[in-house]
Amino acid sequence: MNRIDQLFQAKSEGILNIYFTAGYPSLEDTNTILEALQSSGADLIEIGIPYSDPVADGPTIQESNQQALENGMTMHKLFEQLQGFREKVQVPVVLMGYFNPVVQYGIEAFCEKCREVGIDGVILPDLPIREYTEVYKPIFEKNGLHNVFLITPQTSEERILSIDANTEGFIYMVSSASITGAKSDVTDVQKEYFKRVNAMNLKNPRLIGFGISNQETFEEACEHAQGAIIGSAFIKLLSQSENLTEDITAFVKDIKGKK
Repeated sequence: MNRIDQLFQAKSEGILNIYFTAGYPSLEDTNTILEALQSSGADLIEIGIPYSDPVADGPTIQESNQQALENGMTMHKLFEQLQGFREKVQVPVVLMGYFNPVVQYGIEAFCEKCREVGIDGVILPDLPIREYTEVYKPIFEKNGLHNVFLITPQTSEERILSIDANTEGFIYMVSSASITGAKSDVTDVQKEYFKRVNAMNLKNPRLIGFGISNQETFEEACEHAQGAIIGSAFIKLLSQSENLTEDITAFVKDIKGKK
């Protein structure tokens, strides 16, 4: 069974998914961050594939993408770093990126490499669902990869149902129509959106992302979904860290309210 499915079978609430950009802050930090996130209690880890034009992301993640590219991070380098990481990391790991670099690498080659190193799922925000279902779905399924789609407050009910039918693992529930970035609270408009989607009784669990930055926003998001995704706030921590392992441990424990 896919590790993402195992996670949601074993745990139905309070799931913490943390995003970081591969090759940031330094080129060879990928495995250090993965291991520190697992040991500190992250339930799921999302590795960002650096891209020169990450349109859905705010300034913090954009800057981390730029720095990672300047550090020399490439898709080939990332897969090289991930070779053997499953000897130490058991939690589900997904790759998040944009469709263009995946096409350049080769869709089939990309999916096969994900399977080979032990990746459980992929998030490609700009991959159209119709193109996925008509062309690429069999390749993902053959390699045991879950393809995770995003929904926003503007996503129609018809499209949400289509996404739910063609998604495995979980649905990435974007909290607002803005770009990524840490925010301080959850608005009434967002709460209405969360309630509307919950009332649809979708088959897939949901994780809320965009704007989750601390224990308060994490817990509030968890009231409306099975868990939440933290990205920009974690990237900021990495940018200021002098000891990655210690600082990551403190960050995750703080989010989860553990001393």
